[in-house]
Amino acid sequence: MTTRNVLLQLLGGRKNSSHLRRWINLWPPFLGAGIRIKYIGADMKAVDVEMKLRWWNANYVGTHFGGSLFAMTDAFYMLMLMANLGPDYVVWDKAATIRYRKPGQGKVRAEFRLTDSQIDDIREKLKTLQKYEPTFRVEVKDESGEVVAIVEKLLHVRWQRREVRDELRSGERMQPTT
Repeated sequence: MTTRNVLLQLLGGRKNSSHLRRWINLWPPFLGAGIRIKYIGADMKAVDVEMKLRWWNANYVGTHFGGSLFAMTDAFYMLMLMANLGPDYVVWDKAATIRYRKPGQGKVRAEFRLTDSQIDDIREKLKTLQKYEPTFRVEVKDESGEVVAIVEKLLHVRWQRREVRDELRSGERMQPTT
């Protein structure tokens, strides 16, 4: 079993979103920053995250530390795609950018949404491409709904043939052919 599958099983498996939410909320980087997952859809197509301003996640001018704002957007689209595409696809976060719009104060929130058409588009593109790198955008908003930061996530997705994946799991090495 791969590390990815072990982690998903420990966190409640692919089908148990409430377990996953509880365990991710206890993950030390999120716990330490005060990041809380408020909602994960049973189909893993929706995730809502929030963070209250505390002394330990504030910067030197008393607003949200930029690294914490960035951290609250990390890995969710990757996890959502992994759950929805299934084990025949490899999904990685490849790059991300953040644009700060205004100082974050009070409670901030980010809502991640994945549509069936986005999932279908990825599957369709990977029928002809070796890899596909979709970009997802999420806004971090304050309590009044104003945008504090915009984060764009570039993901790397590729299809992995089941036979190759099973060979790699079993420890066999594929030999290059000449």
